[in-house]
Amino acid sequence: MKRDIVLKLTMSEYSKTFDAKLVSVHVGKTVEFIKESIGAAQIELDGFVGDKHRSHMRGIYEGEAYPPGTIRRNNRQWSAVSIEELKIISQTMDLAEDLTARILGANLCFNGIPELSQLPKGSKLTFPSGATLIVEEYNPPCHDMSEEISKTRKTKSGDYPGKLDFLKASKKLRGLVGIVDVAGEINERDIVKVQVFDSDRMFNFLSS
Repeated sequence: MKRDIVLKLTMSEYSKTFDAKLVSVHVGKTVEFIKESIGAAQIELDGFVGDKHRSHMRGIYEGEAYPPGTIRRNNRQWSAVSIEELKIISQTMDLAEDLTARILGANLCFNGIPELSQLPKGSKLTFPSGATLIVEEYNPPCHDMSEEISKTRKTKSGDYPGKLDFLKASKKLRGLVGIVDVAGEINERDIVKVQVFDSDRMFNFLSS
């Protein structure tokens, strides 16, 4: 028991917690990129109810270091973007209207996490219901999405952006993917507790 208390205190030393606001929630069942906005969502341990990415397992994507046909744990049960990073991407591309989570097919959009894409693996997002999400990894932009945006969005000058413009502008700003740790309900305008673990300091601590 004493060791558990010490470990808990030690872990808290290497993390920071702050609040962010959930701006919008989205789910999608079709093969299209767009996910429709909903006011609230139920999340289970295999993902968002009603979303095409809901699953405990998934096939591999192109570029992953696994043999063809491999089935692996689904580390992409949800995806998220931030208002701040979407604005940077939109400004860089000189778009007439800012990109949204709906357009990019993200489940969640946050305000108050300006460097969302840099949250390290293991960071936790806890909602008022107790529902908890864990960050797995950065979600890099893909060519298909960049090409789709080049066909459907316009710049302030009225032109369509280039096929690779989104790919370049969203580098290190595209958002995150992760898994569900605790099931529950999430709602637009929820105030979310964000707990970020300092992986470098923790590594040094465990190595000492």
